[in-house]
Amino acid sequence: MTHQTYNFFVLSVIMISFGHFGNSLNLIRLQNDIDQLKADFNSSHSDVADGGPIFTDKLVNWTERNEKRIILSQIVSMYLKMLENTDKSKVHVRHITEELYTLQNNLAADSQKMKDLMDLTKLQVSDFKIQRKAVNELFSVLLKLVETPSSTKRKRSQSQRRCKC
Repeated sequence: MTHQTYNFFVLSVIMISFGHFGNSLNLIRLQNDIDQLKADFNSSHSDVADGGPIFTDKLVNWTERNEKRIILSQIVSMYLKMLENTDKSKVHVRHITEELYTLQNNLAADSQKMKDLMDLTKLQVSDFKIQRKAVNELFSVLLKLVETPSSTKRKRSQSQRRCKC
């Protein structure tokens, strides 16, 4: 698989994961815009391959569609941040940025989920008040943990069968 074909494949997977495939997104045009952006950044330089991929290898561990949307929302934000200081007079840069903003808007809820995860990492679990609150919530958290999607489906289907409205 050539590098360009691989990029097109990864881009297609990302767009399908976003549920944006086939809407207003023209992948062929976007691929051409990305090729121009690669030239702007001189991404064919030999050091680009050093250390492996930055984003695409992170997607391997995120298997469920909703999980992928969380990590992809962060990746889109990083691309937008990277493109902030690029030459916006270039049509291909504007087009890529517009598409990324559209995707970011579609992923607002997933971005919030990532912020929630980041907030958890910042909690001071050595703080006694935090510990008391956390212990107070422990049983509720464990209930959520043992509540499996299959048991939720079973409960819903049983209640739907009982109701003959």
